Amino acid sequence: MLRVAIVTEDPGWHGAELKRAFRARRIGTRFLSLRHCRFDLTRGCQGIVMPGFEGRLPDGVFVRGVPGGTLEQVVLRLDFLHALRELGIPVYNDGRAVERTVDKGMTSFLLKRAGVPTPPTWVCEDLAEARTVLMRETAAGHDVVVKPLFGSQGVGVQRLKAGDGVPDESHCHGAWYLQRYVESSPDGSSGWHDWRVLVIGGDSVAAMARHGRSWINNVAQGARCEAADLGDELGRTAADAVAGVGADYAGVDLMRGRDGALQVIEVNGIPAWRGLQRVTGFSIAERLVEDFVTRHLSRPLEAVC
Repeated sequence: MLRVAIVTEDPGWHGAELKRAFRARRIGTRFLSLRHCRFDLTRGCQGIVMPGFEGRLPDGVFVRGVPGGTLEQVVLRLDFLHALRELGIPVYNDGRAVERTVDKGMTSFLLKRAGVPTPPTWVCEDLAEARTVLMRETAAGHDVVVKPLFGSQGVGVQRLKAGDGVPDESHCHGAWYLQRYVESSPDGSSGWHDWRVLVIGGDSVAAMARHGRSWINNVAQGARCEAADLGDELGRTAADAVAGVGADYAGVDLMRGRDGALQVIEVNGIPAWRGLQRVTGFSIAERLVEDFVTRHLSRPLEAVC
């Protein structure tokens, strides 16, 4: 029987959904935290020690979470994902994709490089430069959004207007990520909203509109979800964004500005999908597992140990 490690700190609902989908394909699973993995070149499989996989490393790894910590701890945890890939073990999403999407600065750079429409963005370590950007943008009539370089679910996000000050170094951890604010309801008729599109294996498979209580439209911040028609433009733009960051699957956040142009705001390489599942007529976990198995586990692998 094939065995897959589901990397997560808290299996919860998402873990249960994935476990059920893998079990339906007669694939065994084990939940595993990267905190408990280690390198030991004197023992283990190829110098890697993973609890529950002492005799043989997993046939595949499904990444549902990489815990935070010090720089050294985070780098080490990503090293395990890189090492598994080096051994030929499929990792979904792999360490490269996680690095590219957890870092908003790199995400924005890659979207721009791929020609995917995304708002003007500035990332720097110089507070004076951040202040200059804010003054220049607000003088031109634009608000500016400041976000943590690493973060999710709308936590720590601020909208700055003319006369506001840039958050200090302690708030931004010495790196300022500033993005031109996109008004999600240009005519004021439909309230604050954006779209979350799920892309799996290069295809946009599901979408929802998120209607926020404020200009922050994250479900974790109380947004209301409703099913949305993917449409050619929405689906194509989201798929292009995920291809640009090199991910197997991802959640893409998009908004339409005052000029009507669709813009990609963020790409989440470890997306939650419980809100999207409520308005989707098929099992998202089953679709994810189907893609993982079909594209990565369909070929027999040599035993790695």
